[in-house]
Amino acid sequence: MLILIGAWQQWLNFWFEEKELYMKDFMTDTNLKYYYLSTFFIIVAIALGLFVLNPRVCNLEIGFLLHLLFAILQSVCLLLYPKFRTSSIRLIFVIVSALFFYLLFFLYPETGSTIILLCFIPAISILFFDAKLFYFSIILNSFLATITFSIVKLSDNGDLYSYIGHDLIGNIINFLGSQLVLFLIFYATSERIKRLQLYYESMKHSERLKTTGLLAAAVAHEIRNPLTVVKGYLQLYEQNNAIDDKGKKNFSIMIKELDSAEQVISQLLSLSKPSKENTTEKLDVKLVIHSVTDLLQSYGLSHRNYIEVFAEEDCYIEINKIEFNQLLVNIIKNAIEASACGDSITVTAGKKEGFVEITITDKGQGMSAEELELLGTPFYSLKSKGTGLGIMICNNIVSNYNGEMTFNSSKGKGTTVTIYFPLAK
Repeated sequence: MLILIGAWQQWLNFWFEEKELYMKDFMTDTNLKYYYLSTFFIIVAIALGLFVLNPRVCNLEIGFLLHLLFAILQSVCLLLYPKFRTSSIRLIFVIVSALFFYLLFFLYPETGSTIILLCFIPAISILFFDAKLFYFSIILNSFLATITFSIVKLSDNGDLYSYIGHDLIGNIINFLGSQLVLFLIFYATSERIKRLQLYYESMKHSERLKTTGLLAAAVAHEIRNPLTVVKGYLQLYEQNNAIDDKGKKNFSIMIKELDSAEQVISQLLSLSKPSKENTTEKLDVKLVIHSVTDLLQSYGLSHRNYIEVFAEEDCYIEINKIEFNQLLVNIIKNAIEASACGDSITVTAGKKEGFVEITITDKGQGMSAEELELLGTPFYSLKSKGTGLGIMICNNIVSNYNGEMTFNSSKGKGTTVTIYFPLAK
């Protein structure tokens, strides 16, 4: 019993680490030792039941041969499972076990304890943490038990199964109660595993954030140094009287873009150490959207994409201008890159129940439900060279200003990103 408990604990702990990993790498050296040691004792128990004090062993009658056959099948399933851990093997194992236990019940009616084996057939599937298999075993066991109790009631006069015949209703109630107890055990265990799995996923997400923060802190200094040098030279050229006004204007635009790049680095650093100081201002959403789309229009045209803007007047929000620009640039740029050549990207803005609603819609490849679920986690990106940090930073910007951002997408039908910010007072 202690060995079986130890093997159960090993199985349970390993499953908690990660379900997919559990299914693939369950049989480590330590677990194999527990498993095969437990299997050895189970096979020994089966052999003892087969050959020790068995009245049928000498006659080699059909009942004994069936007992021998199912004992071999049961042992083979136990020995093969570590090498072939498929759903088919698990299903065969449960069916063979059920038929084996019911065979014992009918072959040895004088052994009253065989009815206990019938009650615990669904417990075998609990070891596999397979919900479909468990419900199948419950249904199978209930069907076989119904047939069994009917046979006992109709054909037995109380000579062979007196312990059942004298109190048939009580035995049926006990059987149903055992199935209910097993169901509650399975349900409680499954719920606990789901909670631990969610907790584990949360821990992995936290580790990704921590890694992202450490990475940001490590590279920020190296990135800022060349930016500072480039910005300094641009400022010198901007003040050079030998350069015409058009050239100075271009230098001014480049300096502003470097300021935006520095702000992006600050946002990246905020993943490990959030900034406490943010200068906000009342912005006209329409003006900012047109400014950003004008900036990205040339990028879109290089992909033969055109950005259409439909924005209402008097939509004001309180936000940091550089962060808002960064948010729009990230989302619109993603829409362009997800679109096929010739597709258009639509940007709309308007008031809605105390909020400013901004939508960016593309007709690109779209995303599946699984991809949407992972969107925004660090280092997950659908781009070949993406880092997964862009959407994560956008989420941080939106949440910092009491906003909300949602994604609506399906494969082959494009994506719509909807952003809500409170109206400025």
